[in-house]
Amino acid sequence: MNIHEIQSAISASPRAITVLYFASARTTIDISYERIPLPEAGLPLKELPKLLEERHAGKGLGKVLERCRWSVNDEMVEHIGEGEDEVVLRGGEEVAVIPPVSGG
Repeated sequence: MNIHEIQSAISASPRAITVLYFASARTTIDISYERIPLPEAGLPLKELPKLLEERHAGKGLGKVLERCRWSVNDEMVEHIGEGEDEVVLRGGEEVAVIPPVSGG
């Protein structure tokens, strides 16, 4: 499914997820969360970064997302997966974008 098919399907569906942004992701787009409508068939988590980057075009979010980890409903996602292991968002989930952190 390409991004245009996803966006077309999104406009026809009431399903949505909440995306939470932390640290550099929040700073880059200047919001802490947003609701994202989903296509009727759901959306593989691996496609979410591309969708978010296009929603916030020109802000550099794609570069930040390349280094981020993901949490779905308060559980860290170690591997986005393929086939049977693929994480698919169906609506109602809370997805957190978690950039790397450093400290001392």
